[in-house]
Amino acid sequence: MSDKVRMREQSPEERIKNFDEVPYGYNECEALQEASRCLGCKKRPCTQGCPVEVDIPEFISRVKESDFIGAVEIIRRKNSLPAICGRVCPQESQCEAHCVLGRKGESVAIGRLERFVADYEREHRQTGMAAAPSSGSKTKVAVVGAGPAGLTAAADLALLGYEVVLFEALHAPGGVLRYGIPEFRLPKTILDEEVGYIRSLGVDIRYNMLVGATLSIDDLFADGYKAVFIGTGAGLPYFLGLPGENLNGVYSANEFLTRVNLMRAYRFPEYDTPVRIGRHVAVVGGGNVAMDAARTALRLGAEKVSIVYRRAWEEMPARAEEKHHGHEEGIDFKLLNSPVAILGDEKGWVKGMECIRMELGEPDESGRRRPVVIEESEYVLDVDTVIVAIGQGPNPLLVQSTGGLETNKRGNITADPDTMATSIPGVYAGGDIVTGAATVIAAMGAGKIAARNIDQYLKAKGL
Repeated sequence: MSDKVRMREQSPEERIKNFDEVPYGYNECEALQEASRCLGCKKRPCTQGCPVEVDIPEFISRVKESDFIGAVEIIRRKNSLPAICGRVCPQESQCEAHCVLGRKGESVAIGRLERFVADYEREHRQTGMAAAPSSGSKTKVAVVGAGPAGLTAAADLALLGYEVVLFEALHAPGGVLRYGIPEFRLPKTILDEEVGYIRSLGVDIRYNMLVGATLSIDDLFADGYKAVFIGTGAGLPYFLGLPGENLNGVYSANEFLTRVNLMRAYRFPEYDTPVRIGRHVAVVGGGNVAMDAARTALRLGAEKVSIVYRRAWEEMPARAEEKHHGHEEGIDFKLLNSPVAILGDEKGWVKGMECIRMELGEPDESGRRRPVVIEESEYVLDVDTVIVAIGQGPNPLLVQSTGGLETNKRGNITADPDTMATSIPGVYAGGDIVTGAATVIAAMGAGKIAARNIDQYLKAKGL
């Protein structure tokens, strides 16, 4: 049984000096070789792991035939953002986890093949060739938030024939795709191409529209929209509540990555938005956001970057590829360690972080072994910048301005997981605003479910 075809990529020594994309992607020969490994299973177990229901064996069969445009057209029946998903989705825990080949060896590289055909389309035929439906309902539907959930819901609703307007608070689309994921993982040009495709479906995107302040959900209904989808994500960072978190040199990962991405600090001095980076940086957390922050800090000139995570390597929720790349790039993984306090100098700047060592105990509610403190194991880590990457929650602005919209104790909107319907008739919600911070593909899946059920809701009303 052959192994996966490896992707060529920049060497660690070179890539830590730039923000260029790390993997180069497959060429045609490599894609054909990898596609040939697919067994074309009749029961198609890989599709069970795809939140947006892509017909994976069918698109791979087209790759085998060198019909790369046909392959991406099959993907786009279900997924409007294939070039993005092929780069950032955790395939190893989703579609590839169900691949039959993975039972005794390496699964088919489904994500890499998805990326290849999407890139092939962009290079050989301008993305955005779709035409808006010429018939169907002219009923107006509003989508709030141009992140992965909102973009997916908007695209699917447009394909169903609705007149879709997408309201975005910032001046550019993408949400976490633009401000959260670094350029070396998801180039902005790729995002812009994918958004261009969604616009070609007839979706009208309006910027600098902060629903909850600029206008309300009630205003949208008063303006003639018959349904609303809320996909505003989770942009309010969580902190640890430790002494010293208000010191200069402490960032939330959300703020840090937003400054670098949205303000293009990675292109300083061309863009005059520098981010202060010390010599030694500590990033607290073990997820994809923590890895993104650590690898970004390295590229901005930090001499040493440490990931401080209270569990073990196997339990880090970050994608395997990101952990592997971080290790190659020289990130120092301080596993089974937890911060206790952030220490400052006489001028109010970070000068160190007190940590304590942990060991693994019994599994907790997440199924992972619970970290337990090792008494009298405290020590001070020599750092001058701390980035906290332990998750984020919903901005309360929209919720507080919308009467009757039910939320849970964390402030997330309560929505039926089968329909994404909220407590207000005609209002649906999905993605991180409902679940808390999760994956891009999970948010897209929620947007797809919502679009399907908005269609059913409007048809039931005769609209």
